[in-house]
Amino acid sequence: METLLLIPLDDSVVFPGMTVTLAVDAGDEERVLLVPRKDDVFADVGTVAEVSERVRLPGGGRAVAFNALHRGVAGAAHADPSGELRVEVTERPDEAPAPARTRDLERDYRAVVGEILEIRGDDGRIAAFVRSITEAGALADTAGYSPDLTHEQKVELLETLDVVERLELSLGLQRERLTEMQVRKQIRDDVRSGAENQQREYFLRKQMDSIRKELGEDEGSVVDEYRTKIEESGMPDDVREQAERELGRLERAGEQSGESSMIRTYLDWIVSVPWSERSEERLDPVHAREVLDADHAGLDDVKDRITEYIAVRKLRREREIEEDRRSGAILTLIGPPGTGKTSIGESIARATGREFVRMSLGGVRDEAEIRGHRRTYIGALPGRLVRALRDAGTMNPVIMLDEVDKVGADWRGDPSAALLEVLDPAQNHSFRDHYLDVELDLSEVVFIATANVAETIPGPLLDRMEVVRFDGYTVEEKVSIARGYLWPR
Repeated sequence: METLLLIPLDDSVVFPGMTVTLAVDAGDEERVLLVPRKDDVFADVGTVAEVSERVRLPGGGRAVAFNALHRGVAGAAHADPSGELRVEVTERPDEAPAPARTRDLERDYRAVVGEILEIRGDDGRIAAFVRSITEAGALADTAGYSPDLTHEQKVELLETLDVVERLELSLGLQRERLTEMQVRKQIRDDVRSGAENQQREYFLRKQMDSIRKELGEDEGSVVDEYRTKIEESGMPDDVREQAERELGRLERAGEQSGESSMIRTYLDWIVSVPWSERSEERLDPVHAREVLDADHAGLDDVKDRITEYIAVRKLRREREIEEDRRSGAILTLIGPPGTGKTSIGESIARATGREFVRMSLGGVRDEAEIRGHRRTYIGALPGRLVRALRDAGTMNPVIMLDEVDKVGADWRGDPSAALLEVLDPAQNHSFRDHYLDVELDLSEVVFIATANVAETIPGPLLDRMEVVRFDGYTVEEKVSIARGYLWPR
């Protein structure tokens, strides 16, 4: 009997024959007893191990490499002066049983382990290692190497001192493991078989679609209808290529495919954009002033500024500098609610002969509202700008960005950052909507923004704006509005 330092193991079990490195301090000991803990109680049997190497870790800690020798039964324990726990150990090396008692068990054990390794796809090295073991006790201990065994099962295996009983226990554990692996393999095979059947069904459906096309049934007419819309839309070449790619996907996928509805929704949107439609713009400051005077009483300063804005656009066109994207500001109408900011925008559109679309931005917090949602999301749609162009029916409408001072930001992004690209004349000629994933030329759109206060408009956005302030109406102007506009109604 020998007294050895006890080293507890909380989450591992060391079997004889193993070589392990543990982050422990074994002091000057040459041999120790490695004892696993089970339910906060030390096991009755541990493993006698000798220290082969001491290692100092980079963080200042220590680790020790052990060679596990054989089992040892823990006896009386006491604490030494340094506080370490020492136990009296009765060493129990394996006693070789009669070959007749273990021959059949060893054969069955190797057969079961061979089936397990075959299912796992072993390259032969582990099987060769198992075949090289000649001692029955060491062969039984190999079951404890498996990561599939629970901690309690490994402790039970370590505490089984009789070699025959241990071999029977190991064989039972490995058979349970084999049964579980066979069930998993059967499930995988069933899934694979189901996938192959789905693939076969897919190819059969493709053949049915081909036959349907040859017969000139409905699906072909749907594809032809989209092809006609694409040809008549007047879209740019790069957009046409994208649309034709999606049309090819629809043709190949077939009507029964799950993605056909998403492709058709995309094609519906891309052909609904008025790529080649333009309103004939009228840049006549005199006519514009007449329209503004007819629609609004008072606001002379605002009308003067808008008339000047239209005159500058006319001058730029006459001097053929309208394509200079580095200059140009967005007209922004700032004033209290009810002062006529939105109706002024409608008058500007009527005066210039353009279509008018209003985009309310109050409370918008998701950047995707401006740029659109990516098509990978279920229920994705284009952004509000694409919808505004579709509603306007032209590529050069007047788009009013209403309540731009009430745009918010949260974890979904900052819509004002997307508006920077939209309102920047140097960038908006190549605006890319996330849903359509093609470039849109917004340089012909006249953007007019409205706000109640300028203080809450983000600074970079305000820098791109030319502010026109609405100071409200005088009493005389209110009387004139009542007589000229409200009373006749």
